[in-house]
Amino acid sequence: MSSSPSQVPLKTIRVVAAVVERDGHYLITQRRASAVLPLLWEFPGGRVEEGENDTTALRREMLHRLGADVEVRDIISFVSHSYESYVVDLHLYECHLTHDRLAALAVHDFRWVRSDEFERYPFTPADEASMSKLLGED
Repeated sequence: MSSSPSQVPLKTIRVVAAVVERDGHYLITQRRASAVLPLLWEFPGGRVEEGENDTTALRREMLHRLGADVEVRDIISFVSHSYESYVVDLHLYECHLTHDRLAALAVHDFRWVRSDEFERYPFTPADEASMSKLLGED
């Protein structure tokens, strides 16, 4: 009698992202061409490293990617999305920029867009699911 190979659980990666709104426009960033999911759009943020809390990770990622300092406010959404070889637990936080100077330091590009313009930008699957929740479309 043969047994089927056991399924190895997928690694879960905790990711935080900022929802920054200004005058009805939201800040989105485009992933670098060399990144996983190249050139797709997302809310800015990144992986939570060992020993970090969400606020520390989000402030570090915003500084690294956009040169932005943010005030992290309330969590507004959570989605868990399974990719082929890992799971992303994405936590979206309402954030406020402490200054208006942004630069594409570790992203390909960034834009300020209205929510009705989101469909013009190909988003990562996890961010797509988050947007659906935010817009009440799920």
